[in-house]
Amino acid sequence: MGVFRLSTNYSFPMIKKILINLGRPIYKLLLLSFIFIKKNKKQNLLNCLKIFLINNKNQYIILINKFKKRINKKNNFIHNKIIFVSKKKSTPIPPLNKGGANKYIRYYLIFSIFMILGSLICLWFYWTILQDLPNVNEIYNPPKLSTKIYDRNGVLLYTFYKDENRSWVELSKIPKIMIEATLAIEDKDFFTHRGISIKGIFVALWHNIKNTNTNRWRGGSTITQQLVKNVFLSGEKTWKRKITELVLAIMVEHKLSKNEILERYFNQVAYGGETYGVEAASEKYFGKRIEDINLGQATFLAGLPAAPSSYLPNGQGLTLAYQRQAQVVEQMLVAGFIDNKTADKIVDNKIEIIKEDRSIKAPHFVFFVKDYLEERLGFENIERRGLSIYTTLDIETQKMAQNIVTEEVAKVARLRIGNGAAIITNAKNGDILAMVGSKDYWSSEIDGKFNITTTQRQPGSSIKPINYLLGLERGKSLGSIIDDSPITYQIRGQKPYSPQNYNGKSLGKVTLKTALASSLNIPSVKLLNENGVENMIDLAQKMGITTWNDRNRFGLSLALGAGEVKMTELVQAYSTFSQLGEMVKINPILKIYNYLGENVYEKYIEKEKVTEPKYAYLINTILSDDMARAPIFGLNSKLKIKGKTVAVKTGTTNSLKDNWCIGWTPEVMVAAWVGNNDNTSMSWVASGISGATPIWNRIMREMLPESLPDVTWSVPEGIYRSFSCGHEGLFTDGREKGMVCPPTVTPTPKI
Repeated sequence: MGVFRLSTNYSFPMIKKILINLGRPIYKLLLLSFIFIKKNKKQNLLNCLKIFLINNKNQYIILINKFKKRINKKNNFIHNKIIFVSKKKSTPIPPLNKGGANKYIRYYLIFSIFMILGSLICLWFYWTILQDLPNVNEIYNPPKLSTKIYDRNGVLLYTFYKDENRSWVELSKIPKIMIEATLAIEDKDFFTHRGISIKGIFVALWHNIKNTNTNRWRGGSTITQQLVKNVFLSGEKTWKRKITELVLAIMVEHKLSKNEILERYFNQVAYGGETYGVEAASEKYFGKRIEDINLGQATFLAGLPAAPSSYLPNGQGLTLAYQRQAQVVEQMLVAGFIDNKTADKIVDNKIEIIKEDRSIKAPHFVFFVKDYLEERLGFENIERRGLSIYTTLDIETQKMAQNIVTEEVAKVARLRIGNGAAIITNAKNGDILAMVGSKDYWSSEIDGKFNITTTQRQPGSSIKPINYLLGLERGKSLGSIIDDSPITYQIRGQKPYSPQNYNGKSLGKVTLKTALASSLNIPSVKLLNENGVENMIDLAQKMGITTWNDRNRFGLSLALGAGEVKMTELVQAYSTFSQLGEMVKINPILKIYNYLGENVYEKYIEKEKVTEPKYAYLINTILSDDMARAPIFGLNSKLKIKGKTVAVKTGTTNSLKDNWCIGWTPEVMVAAWVGNNDNTSMSWVASGISGATPIWNRIMREMLPESLPDVTWSVPEGIYRSFSCGHEGLFTDGREKGMVCPPTVTPTPKI
């Protein structure tokens, strides 16, 4: 190789001047090129160059003529003072003649054109590729990840996702056989290249030319390029996108380690349909986590990303997927990952693809949890966040409750009852163990997807315990006398209000205990008139009722359930009785993990003291006393659970549109409802005993089997036993002032 050596007879300023004179035309051309390209950067490159040359034709002619003069003028200088030196031998440059000058002019023009073209290409590369290049740091952002809802024992209830079903899995949990299978078919040189593989591109091109008429084609993209394609780029096939892919692949290799690239690859790429990431693919096709797959399953999965739509494992796609699997096995054999015997075994034994189960378990509960996450806990876009949510639901308890609701509603269809609902909670900590929002979630006839447990319905007499609790707080006792006689209330601007008992009869003077146990309407309205509607609303809100905010809507009929409530809020409110004065907020979520397995939420029990334990205890004693409710409901009705102490209250609206039964122990709360989603009335014979109570009774017996001991409430401080009217009773101060004993009422069984 030779170099130019300048004669030392000339000073540096002179050399500098010569170089400037020689380089000025090139500089001027480049400057003009730059300015033109900047103004026309959206033009096609070739059109841009063409227009530029036409517009600057005269400029070129002037510059060329000036250059000719400089060349002729400096001829002697170049000939006499510049010597070409070779490593072997120095030989003077022969004298320049006119032809020699033209030769140098041609060389100079060619050099100028290449400089201009090079500059144009650089400018184009910047404005079309680099300027629009995505931020490579986005590679650190997590992809769209599916959120999974589990029951308390880890049973998957449902997977939420938008467009892409994907679950993040760490590389350490991906088996070695899966990694080897993928590298063998996709990128053998992954650990040696720096993002792109020139060798791989040419090998793939030659392979595809040889196999044009077969399906044994091969892609030239490295794993890094495929990752870039999934994270940053669209699916369009253009040369611009391909160049962008190559640039980004090199940049990603400088940002991430090889293991980090592999982990992101296995969590990003498509494996067919809406399935993205190897974990979701393994769960979908084999019903197991990726860490549990075998070699055959690994080779099957490794072949899918090349053409996930074509290899979708169903119908013809499954046949193509098996053929692709054979190619993976062949490449693993070539790479030395497996031997011939193992390869033959994999190919001969077709793996089984399970039938995909997209059914949702406990659907009403699942969507209740989603709303709870967004509205109560502030989680957004859970379909993309990759959360693992462990809920309080027990799937076996849920199945039991659902079956009972469906069966019992079918039995009372003759009473014009079309639907039913139920909810079971752990009264001590607020766990929702089961939520049945309708008899059949999939029934369009009854609008089964509508969740009755979270909608507002009138509770009927099931709301009465709140009114009676308020009476006890304001000085009443179980022995207080209330006159169960007809009355009419005249309220200005309203129609006269005359409450009536369910059976249309009156019992005269009764104790507060009898009035509540027998669910008498007239005494309840009279008690509310003493307590005050505003005070009852205040107490209900302290207990967790949120649907009575518009106080102007309510009057004395609130005592009989004229104010709508949600079943979820009613069971929460009545935990005040179950837990002797403390309201326990319901919460369907135990814990939440993000896609990295980090715990981001842990349930804690929220309690609020609402009333004194002694008052809640007295309500429990009334509603768990089978003898006390016998005059209306009869002895040993379905409100009684044999061998167990259970407080229970029924409720039926005057319009016969809603029928309730809610009962509790110190540990369990069960509420049931029957009616019609379209608000049509049930038959008049539908009561608390023949409507919702059979559902409640069966569920409660399942929750309280005879093998379990009876759990009762401890007598709190401030409760005394005393005799009144010939019977032993409970009082908060040990006596009852001014008692007038009511007449004895003979129990009459009621079906």
